[in-house]
Amino acid sequence: MKTATVAQIKKELQFKSQEEVMQLCLRLARFKKENKELLTYLLFESDSEEGYIETVKEEVDEMFAEINVNSYFYIKKSVRKILRTVKKYIRYSGNKATEVELLLYFCEKLKSFQPSIQRNTTLKNLYQRQLDYVQKKIPALHEDLQHDFGIILEEL
Repeated sequence: MKTATVAQIKKELQFKSQEEVMQLCLRLARFKKENKELLTYLLFESDSEEGYIETVKEEVDEMFAEINVNSYFYIKKSVRKILRTVKKYIRYSGNKATEVELLLYFCEKLKSFQPSIQRNTTLKNLYQRQLDYVQKKIPALHEDLQHDFGIILEEL
């Protein structure tokens, strides 16, 4: 089966009734956890971006607290998983300021993590890549946000 493009899906949805669209959304939510998470964001959290950011930060805190620090192997696996989760939440939001704020928070947590990431090249490189990525994203933001995030970036 060939997958339809977004434009084709959009055209087809225009011909469906509100009830049919609702049924399609509910059926879609049943198949993948990510679909359900995205619908949750769109329906409940998109109104309050600050609350959403705080929720994600709390989850990141919990994930960092659960990292197995017995070896750098487990630390690397856990840090990559946390970064994947953060990027997934960033995709849900689609807001550039949210993206920068969450990535800066991730970098802050990673920098203050014990044992230090400075003893592991892979973790240092991952940290540096995220800082470089954030540095490229900051100019696209509002001037006030550029200044605020620029200060945080310099500290890191």
